[in-house]
Amino acid sequence: MKRYSVIALFLLCAGIVFAQETTPNASQIGITAAQQYLKEISVDKFEYDGYWRSVMSSDQGYVTSRLFKGGPLLYNEEANPNGKKLLEEEANLGLQDDYVLGARVDFLRRGYSSVSFYPTRPIPIEGITKTISIWVAGRNFNHELKILIQDYFGRQFELSAGKLNFQGWKKLTVAVPAQAPDGQSGIVQRNYHFHNNMGIKIIGLRIEFDQTEAFGTYYVYFDDLRAVTDLFAEDDRDQDDMVDAW
Repeated sequence: MKRYSVIALFLLCAGIVFAQETTPNASQIGITAAQQYLKEISVDKFEYDGYWRSVMSSDQGYVTSRLFKGGPLLYNEEANPNGKKLLEEEANLGLQDDYVLGARVDFLRRGYSSVSFYPTRPIPIEGITKTISIWVAGRNFNHELKILIQDYFGRQFELSAGKLNFQGWKKLTVAVPAQAPDGQSGIVQRNYHFHNNMGIKIIGLRIEFDQTEAFGTYYVYFDDLRAVTDLFAEDDRDQDDMVDAW
């Protein structure tokens, strides 16, 4: 009987050792995450008058846009836990953040219509963009906000940030789809042959109006356009590499 007990104990110990040898090290779980350097950056704070222009079909209505002083309340753990958080590297720099972009739309008739907002020039985002966010005061309408981008090849895409059916300020966030394995289809942010000119560009914002609520006058406000981007490839460049720009 003791003989069988010794054999059973030996097998149990061997099984424990085997299990320990085949279980992956905890430090190796999610190893691909080590290949990323995610950082939230500011794309535009809407602080410069005339930098954004608004466009709408004259058959559907007309739009007026300008800067207004104000914006969402800042984050406070007790008083305002859903407020806007300042970026750590900007908190003590004293950067101007006093204005928002406001727009007034006056409809001429019901029907499918939209209004677009374009910066003076496309705004590049460094690195590989993961998400794009913007604070919006949408006045609780079923209109839909879309963010217009341009990929590595200059192709244009629309990303839906969501409906504007809420009161007051709200942060809307949209994820940028991952690049397809072939590096050609979908939104392409990087050409694997090169380390330069990666990423996407913000080329505008668009509100597509719900036909049942496209009447009268509509107001909307924007503030603090940001992106979460992977800067790993930016820091991983060879400093002595040649520049293909001749």
